[in-house]
Amino acid sequence: MEISEHGFVFSDNKDLLQLDAIHRYLSKESYWAKNIPKATVKKSLENSLCFGIYKGDLQIGFSRWVTDKATFAYLCDVYIELEYRGLGLSKKLMSFMIFHPDLQGLRRYQLTTLDAHELYRQFGFSEIKNPERQMAIVVNNVYDPQ
Repeated sequence: MEISEHGFVFSDNKDLLQLDAIHRYLSKESYWAKNIPKATVKKSLENSLCFGIYKGDLQIGFSRWVTDKATFAYLCDVYIELEYRGLGLSKKLMSFMIFHPDLQGLRRYQLTTLDAHELYRQFGFSEIKNPERQMAIVVNNVYDPQ
């Protein structure tokens, strides 16, 4: 799938993904994946439903869903490059993704965010009900060099 709007291209074509750009952002600018190795990013792209935003030859945004395409999808690694924020690209990306054929009819869509709650609420996300049922193993600082 691909759409163009106002000079930006939104696509799920993995052949367009720019590993170096994605790795640079995640490892240097994100709060959730600082110092992530490039090999880990590459493997995550290979095993996820990925979406990119492009302006000409530049990849300026990205997100991916970890999903079985039947019951569950977890949205992660969402970003827009700083100089392109405030243009409504996150909302357009969410609209593009939420109607993707591989994400229809699932029983649960989930994400974790530090500061974008209002964006995701617009697309039906809410705080987890019965959080006491949720469990996780969290490995802090997994990418930090020792």
